[in-house]
Amino acid sequence: MEDNYLIQINDIGRRYVIGAEEIHALKSVTLNIKKGEFVALMGPSGSGKSTLMNILGCLDTPSKGEYILNGINVSDMSEDELAEVRNKEIGFVFQTFNLLPKSTAMENVALPLIYAGLSKKAREERALQALENVGLGNRVDHKPNELSGGQRQRVAVARALINTPSIILADEPTGNLDTKTSIEIMGLMEDIHARGNTIILVTHEEDIAQHAHRIVRMRDGLIEDDYPNPDVKSVLPRLNALREKGTDFENI
Repeated sequence: MEDNYLIQINDIGRRYVIGAEEIHALKSVTLNIKKGEFVALMGPSGSGKSTLMNILGCLDTPSKGEYILNGINVSDMSEDELAEVRNKEIGFVFQTFNLLPKSTAMENVALPLIYAGLSKKAREERALQALENVGLGNRVDHKPNELSGGQRQRVAVARALINTPSIILADEPTGNLDTKTSIEIMGLMEDIHARGNTIILVTHEEDIAQHAHRIVRMRDGLIEDDYPNPDVKSVLPRLNALREKGTDFENI
């Protein structure tokens, strides 16, 4: 594996057998992603992008081909081995937030650290810092139903970053948010990328994909197009303009 490649997938395929029918969700996908890239993964329903996302996130294994993640061949790992890789290497941000409803923001953010074996004090210190980094240092004791949609997504982002993972895998992170809140979350994604993190953004929204530096389009289980984005759009000018108008992002 080349030193600057974080992800190498070679001739990946994924088939499912449903009754007498065999479905090839991925036919043959080869994709390399370098450390520090910001990639948007796009495609219509049935294109295979969700299946590829699940494989990239070690939530599923391929039927054929090889997946090298940060120097580790994860293609044929067991469920327990994949769970360990997910905890160490991948931070997930989902459209539906996936927060524990009866746990506080701090407890939700600290959850991956329990599996990492850290003491309660160490977990709380790191979780507090992570929440402060996303502007929620004053919401640590709030439960999800006491937070807005934007605040819940920021908790999810803090949780994704808590183990300093190799990849942030964001699945439609603005899908349940209004325009103003989406601007704030994409600004946060830009900031995370600027710090050197690798981001794979799964989206069907063209305007959201335009924030990525590279766009990979899928169709019928294959990569249809893969190109650098020459016109990267930043939300930061709009974000700063809203802040100058006095928009209170603490409450969105």
